[in-house]
Amino acid sequence: MYRYRVSEVRLGIREDKNNLINKLAKKIRTNKKNIKDLKIIRESVDARKKPDIKLVYTLDFSSDLKLDLPIAPNMDYIFPNKNLGPDKKVVVVGFGPAGMFAGLLLAQMGYKPLVIERGQDVDTRTKDVEDFWKGGDLKEDSNVQFGEGGAGAFSDGKLTTGISDPRINKVLQELYKFGGPEEILYKHKPHIGTDLLKGIVKNIRKEIISLGGQVLFSTKLIDFVLDDDLIKEIIVERNGNRESLSCHKVVIAIGHSARDTFKVLFDRNVEIVQKHFSMGLRIEHPQELINISQYGNEDHIDILGAADYKLNYRTKENRGVYTFCMCPGGEVILSSSSKGQVLSNGMSYHKRESKYANSGILVDVRKEDFESDHPLAGVWFQEKYEKKAFELSKGYKLLETTTGEFKNSDLSMALPGFVVDSIIEALPNMGRKLKGFDSLDTRLKGPETRSSSPIRILRDEGYKSNIKNLYPCGEGAGYAGGIMSAAVDGLKTAEKIIEDK
Repeated sequence: MYRYRVSEVRLGIREDKNNLINKLAKKIRTNKKNIKDLKIIRESVDARKKPDIKLVYTLDFSSDLKLDLPIAPNMDYIFPNKNLGPDKKVVVVGFGPAGMFAGLLLAQMGYKPLVIERGQDVDTRTKDVEDFWKGGDLKEDSNVQFGEGGAGAFSDGKLTTGISDPRINKVLQELYKFGGPEEILYKHKPHIGTDLLKGIVKNIRKEIISLGGQVLFSTKLIDFVLDDDLIKEIIVERNGNRESLSCHKVVIAIGHSARDTFKVLFDRNVEIVQKHFSMGLRIEHPQELINISQYGNEDHIDILGAADYKLNYRTKENRGVYTFCMCPGGEVILSSSSKGQVLSNGMSYHKRESKYANSGILVDVRKEDFESDHPLAGVWFQEKYEKKAFELSKGYKLLETTTGEFKNSDLSMALPGFVVDSIIEALPNMGRKLKGFDSLDTRLKGPETRSSSPIRILRDEGYKSNIKNLYPCGEGAGYAGGIMSAAVDGLKTAEKIIEDK
């Protein structure tokens, strides 16, 4: 029996998927009786000839015939070889995508990881966030940035990524296994949504615990004890009490907002360097405008879902401007995690049923833009404008304006001048690519400051920092940008630990 892969099999929007086997048989010129175990590997949308939109498939199938077709690659995850003794205590700091998948793989391989998370479990965290949005107090360790699931738990749950890695399939399979919709296994732009993601992260936590691991919430890393460049103990603050925990290896999977932990690492001489990032704002449109622009009409929204977009522009000063974390049928949310700071993010639920679409419009921030050579200067740069936004809004409230009034608005004052100038220059160009994008009454909200980490914690080929049993990974450490790449980096880090002696 042979296993083949065929791309570019097309269906009409309303065509029954059961017809795929007939289309495939015709394409490869064989009888459909020779096609067995047909599986959809990828489904994407070809909207170039609006409104004659097609669904395009990549398919795997088995056959007894030896055909002149590409052999389907093996997509099964290859588990690492075990060298590290199972009695070695591995502590994972952070329970976002990187820490979650590092902890899950360690547990699946017979280890009993201890996962600590400064924030609360996702249910308590959700209540804290909703209370804050209604005008309640900001809880600095339980908010949109911190808590079970990481910052990605309050986003669109997008699973797209720019990386190419065979571990992506394992991440998708695990997310499906623990409650994700089956479509994430084959959609070209898969997403889960904030509502479904919360249940998935709970199920992953329960799996880690069932395999012998521990997950401790309200437990923040505040220091560690070194002996000959090795961490012997970590010091944590748990429910307000200081505790010491022994360990053999430590995974640092903190998010990009864990600024106090950055300082702990820096003070303990962990090698940290500056990293570029991006800043900007959120732009919000009626979803209907995006649908019509991308699809030609709204006749097939029930099948295609709310339309998205991706735009970019390079300014005369050679600054990159691009849309980021586009949320179809979503909302712009207040994402503060520290007292006296204001910032935005985007969020969608699985069905993306909101009448509005939003996206970040971000501008490159380079290391030379920082006001210091200090490794944490990027953190201070972000904080400067988040504090300014708080002062201008007179509280925890996003700054809002329109594209027509942006130049002289409070929102523009809460951003660096080069960011404002770059966005103003880019908007007309983006409007030519997507009709109505830069309409003068289009709503702008922000600022958006935390697209990625402003630091990188250096690591070697074995994923070790200069502290040889400290393994930095994920978005906060500067090695990922989004749920998928962070989860993959968590898997790669766990593999390095397991294979180490």
